[in-house]
Amino acid sequence: MIVIVDYGMGNLRSVQKAFERIGRKAEVTDKPEKVAAAERLVVPGVGAFADAMAALRARHLVEPIREFCARGRPMLGICLGLQVLLDDSEELPLGAPAGAPLVKGLGLIPGRVVKFGPHVTASGLKVPHMGWNVVEFVKPSPLFEGMPRQGVYFYFAHSYYAKPLDEAVTVGRTEYGGPFASAVAVGNIYATQFHPEKSQAVGLAVLENFVTRT
Repeated sequence: MIVIVDYGMGNLRSVQKAFERIGRKAEVTDKPEKVAAAERLVVPGVGAFADAMAALRARHLVEPIREFCARGRPMLGICLGLQVLLDDSEELPLGAPAGAPLVKGLGLIPGRVVKFGPHVTASGLKVPHMGWNVVEFVKPSPLFEGMPRQGVYFYFAHSYYAKPLDEAVTVGRTEYGGPFASAVAVGNIYATQFHPEKSQAVGLAVLENFVTRT
């Protein structure tokens, strides 16, 4: 069973419908026992990092997600679902004072979530990064089997991005005022900053690869 983690951070039904379009049944749940027992796990999400982590803790989902990953089963993080996999984030809670501690993530991928800097707006680009952009596949990954290495467009919507401690985990890279990791893979953990469920046929191909090749 494919399980989509419900922690109240949006786009759950659109992810579920994307799996339905490729003929795969996926259950949306916030039950810790179902998360831990899934065959494949998807952590989607849109919104703020601190809210996401607070919601995961409130629903007692942090340890089940960690337990699932420790068992070596395939997991896919999408957008905010990628970001929460890292150690911490510069995206502080609304109203947090300057110098407040960074918000801790799940710690499954060493690294930090950072904001697009002034170099982006200085280049005439807007934050958030919204719309279609190219992903260059810098390393082979089961998620992208059958796709060209360059020139593949996916849909993005984010103001922060993942900065892994080890660049070797980056399998996809995108330019937006500079390069950033738009897809990462660590063992059985896969994650994309872009939204496969909003990326039409090529996004559905990513989900199909997640189901059949990971």
